[in-house]
Parts: sequence; structure tokens; C-alpha cells
Amino acid sequence: MKIERFDSKEELYARAVAIMVEAKHNGATTFGLATGGTMEPLYAKICKTDIDFSNCISFNLDEYVGLQANHEQSYAYYMHKHLFHEKPFLASYLPNGLAADPLEEAARYEALLQQHSLDFQLLGIGQNGHIGFNEPGTAFDSLTHLVTLEESTRQANARFFSSIDEVPTQAFTMGIQSIMRAKCILLMAVGETKREVLERVLASDYTENIPASVLSKHPNVMILTDLQVEEN
Repeated sequence: MKIERFDSKEELYARAVAIMVEAKHNGATTFGLATGGTMEPLYAKICKTDIDFSNCISFNLDEYVGLQANHEQSYAYYMHKHLFHEKPFLASYLPNGLAADPLEEAARYEALLQQHSLDFQLLGIGQNGHIGFNEPGTAFDSLTHLVTLEESTRQANARFFSSIDEVPTQAFTMGIQSIMRAKCILLMAVGETKREVLERVLASDYTENIPASVLSKHPNVMILTDLQVEEN
């Protein structure tokens, strides 16, 4: 893993945009995308560039179960609001949060991912080390699956809802193996709340109890952070 540290979030996000633009310039056409507060400034900056994704395909990491696509807290809505309205892709895929058979939907989404290998995968990191919604204990060989969200994850996301009771308890997520198939991965760890988990990942504590630690086994991972942490 390569890590770049920045004194300001402005510099960090400018670098992230440059990395994505370079990936596109070098021929990337399939992008794995993430959501959450960490990604909003990135997408805002991308929308101000002249990058054209109209010949590209996107796959989102995850989606809540039980929310329709036009629900304000669904990730389908998030992506349209923050990116797709300005930078549409040729095709954009997310799991269907209202699928009648969640297990069948997970298998359908995984089949799509296997048909379109990801050139570039964008990731955030949860305070418990999750990537996507792969919570601690998720098998490193997992494929797209249905997951029951940890209470800490629901609490972290509750700020986007009126109350914790409205936060879904389940979600679809790309599996860890699904993520690791990407040719290039960009992980963004922004803010003091990510310090402890980032230090554990950089310490090469390779364990399913820290899902993001699997990235140490990937040949092409870049980490961008505004934290001054030690790399062992």
C-alpha cells in the first residue's frame, strides 16, 4: 500500500480528483463508487471538472435494504444528487433495495460485477474498519451479500436520518473478494475519527476483524489521509 498525507482536506481532495482523472486518462472505464460524508467533497470537485464518464460504467459498493431508489437516504438518491446529475455514466448499477428476494438480488449483482471487471475502486473506511458494509468478521473471500449492520455503523449513519430508528438494519454490499478484484483501489481516510483504525491497518494487522486490513494484500492500493500516522 502507498500512502499520501496532506496538511489540508483541500489538498487531499484535489489529489483524489487527480488520481481519478489520471485513471480515466489511462483507460479506466469501470468504476466502483462509494458514498458517505467522506465522498461528498470529492464528488463536488469532480462535478467542477471536465472529466467525461459518458463511456464508463459505475458500480456502487452498497445499498440499504428497504429503501426505494428515490428515498432521500438511499444510495441511489445520494449518487444522483452528488454526482450523476452532473456526471452521468453510460450505465450505473446499484443493488435494488426493494428486491423481493434479497439473496437472489445479491447473486444478481455479483454476476454483474463478474461480467464487468472494475478498473478503479473508490473506498472510504468505517471506524470499525469496514469497507463497503463488510463488517468485522466478514470472510475475506466473501462475494456480494446481504449484511446485518453493526450498531456502531447504524449510529455513525444516524446523522443522515431523523432518528436511529429510521436507519435500516440490513444492506447489500460488495464482498471483500469482489472489492479486491479491482485493478486499482483508492482508499480515503479523512478526519480524526479514522485515526485509530487507519493506524491498525497500516500496522499490517491482517485480520478479518479489521476488514480494511485485506488491502495490504492488494498490489495497487493508494491511501489518502489528512492524518499524520505512522506506517510500520
